Amino acid sequence: MPPDLRALVIFADSSLHRSRTSRRVLDAVAGLPGVQVQDLYQLYPDLYIDVRRERELLDAAPLVVFVFQLGWYAMPALLKEWFDTVFKPEWARMQPGGLHGKLALAAVACADLPDDYQAGARHGRPLEDYLMPLEQSVGACGMRWLAPHVFYGAGTASAEATDEHAAALRTLLTGYMTGNDAGAGHGA
Repeated sequence: MPPDLRALVIFADSSLHRSRTSRRVLDAVAGLPGVQVQDLYQLYPDLYIDVRRERELLDAAPLVVFVFQLGWYAMPALLKEWFDTVFKPEWARMQPGGLHGKLALAAVACADLPDDYQAGARHGRPLEDYLMPLEQSVGACGMRWLAPHVFYGAGTASAEATDEHAAALRTLLTGYMTGNDAGAGHGA
């Protein structure tokens, strides 16, 4: 754990070796001072999560960032398992101080475009509806949900657009970690 942990990045991509987006995002945030990246599929290939370690990191970090690609309208399976084992209500709500007041941010890549996430369009609902279980989970723990940082069109994006997305996320995290919420107007 970095001595001055300012952000915990929970990163989940089961096919990182094939992803054009996730690797760039991971590289962009991993080098930030005060950031601890937990690459769930790298750390827990057997799906057995070190709950104690994850909770220690959560306790220490004022900002928690969930980085993943939306697939079949949900977060990746191991990220869901992480929530099921680490965010147990009896732990998350009963901790002295607990998670209350910590910031939570979802950085999500979507293959399709914003217009596809509307009533009557391809996906029939706004993206926020698909992120609701994540938002509800962190809210139930007293965390402050920040507007998601979304990369629409990731499936066909150019390398330049992907790099711009990764750099924007890095800038956003830097802003939150330094107490500058100027990035709050970003995202979806």
